[in-house]
Amino acid sequence: MSAREKMKAKTEQVVGKTMRKVGHALGDRSTTVKGGALQLRGKARLAKEKGKDALRHRH
Repeated sequence: MSAREKMKAKTEQVVGKTMRKVGHALGDRSTTVKGGALQLRGKARLAKEKGKDALRHRH
């Protein structure tokens, strides 16, 4: 997995989680939802990179 993509994935997860918590604390549903979506995108990016790694090491 490329270090750059892994870093992007982790950053998206952390920023998304933070946005979600801030939105929840402020009662701002829109920010909460956007943060959750960003966090999910980070998890998906990480899963994609892990899948690519698994295919690379299989051959």
